[in-house]
Amino acid sequence: MEEQNVIRSLSALAQEIRLRVFRALVVAGPDGMTPGALGEALDVAPTTLSFHLKELSHAGLIVPTRDGRHLIYRADYAQMNALLGYLTENCCRGTSCAEPVAPVCKTC
Repeated sequence: MEEQNVIRSLSALAQEIRLRVFRALVVAGPDGMTPGALGEALDVAPTTLSFHLKELSHAGLIVPTRDGRHLIYRADYAQMNALLGYLTENCCRGTSCAEPVAPVCKTC
């Protein structure tokens, strides 16, 4: 993963609503969620949510797809795993880490 993509991803996640949206989409899995369901679940106004979805999408962390008249947003697990891989690439300089590392998501 290129450093600019890492910075863009981390910048997108460094905001409370966007972090909550991304986590909700990770939990939703491959089914994803509509903006209406996200807004209701997170108690976020539609215009505010639209702005944050655009930012997460621009960072490559979520992917919108059209299903009939509805947009479905899904977490981009490949991008998430690439970000985690970049952040932990040289973890503990090749030695055993003191803390167990959480497994990388294999959902998608």
